[in-house]
Amino acid sequence: MGLLPLVLLLTLLCISGLPFYNGFYYSSSPHDQNPGNGYGEDLFRRVKLVVETPEEILLSHKGANVTLPCWYYYTPAPVSPRPVRIKWWKLSENGTLDQGVLVAIGHRHRSFGDFRGRVRLQRDEGHKASLEIQDLRLEDCGRYRCEVIDGLEDESGLVELGLRGVVFPYQSRQGRYQLTFYAAQQACEEQDAVMASFEQLFQAWEEGLDWCNAGWLQDASVQYPITRARRPCGGLDLAPGVRSYGPRHRHLHRYDVFCFAAALKGQVYYLQHPEKLTLAEAKEACQEDGAQIAKVGQLFAAWKFRGLDHCGAGWVADGSVRYPLVHPRPNCGSLEPGVRSLGFPDPQSRKYGVYCYRPR
Repeated sequence: MGLLPLVLLLTLLCISGLPFYNGFYYSSSPHDQNPGNGYGEDLFRRVKLVVETPEEILLSHKGANVTLPCWYYYTPAPVSPRPVRIKWWKLSENGTLDQGVLVAIGHRHRSFGDFRGRVRLQRDEGHKASLEIQDLRLEDCGRYRCEVIDGLEDESGLVELGLRGVVFPYQSRQGRYQLTFYAAQQACEEQDAVMASFEQLFQAWEEGLDWCNAGWLQDASVQYPITRARRPCGGLDLAPGVRSYGPRHRHLHRYDVFCFAAALKGQVYYLQHPEKLTLAEAKEACQEDGAQIAKVGQLFAAWKFRGLDHCGAGWVADGSVRYPLVHPRPNCGSLEPGVRSLGFPDPQSRKYGVYCYRPR
């Protein structure tokens, strides 16, 4: 055998032991043995998997059903259909994989954690891999990854889900700067809210939120929004903005908190009652009216999204007394819109009405 035929033979022997390479590495499979159809032919045709998701943030409200769009297709179209596996993940704040939501192969699927029983895949339109989330919760907002795997390629896209809501400052009954990070987290949850993110606080500042007390955010940083510089709030030399104390120790340091309450499906209203009530009587009066005493987050959401405007101060669930103003007027004690607080009076005091919440 001559030298040239021997070199060609050795080259062919070496090549026959390697998978085909077109920019991706593939493990050997039975399909590789038949390059005339199926995956083998698609490899030589350089078929590429493409996943598309919307760029804009999707906005919804608490308790709603929402669909996170995701589509996939091939270019050029494959010779034969490819079975795919679809995964949905909810990402943590720093972009790492945080929580599995759903995995689907064919008509079989499995959901995980708090999403179990609330999510399903919409695959009734060809290459559609959209995720439907039912009974939306506050903690559902964030970034999601739609991942499509066909055995040869793995492509993904991101979908960002936001809730229509309002940021509000909250402090303990014991007064200013009494909450550790975990106590702050619990305080928001007790008021039908969650701790606000920096993005939510920043948007609230752009919309005019001005608050001099520093509060926890969900990343364990402590910040406060200032639209009008003044001496007691960091001095006159600093420009308006969201001012930061940076990360703080979750157990040792104590501050107030900024909470985020989503738009409501139910109704908040001031109960028309012939007499002023103690806190216990206020709770009972709401129950007799087929409702429950409103929480602070619900009152803020009703003010922000339902235009709740009432000059009468009323009890809310945490034992504080508040009233919402959309149209400020001199006889209501304020010249700016917002939810006004009278603090935490004696629960036995009979000077106030009550705000009730009736779910829908």
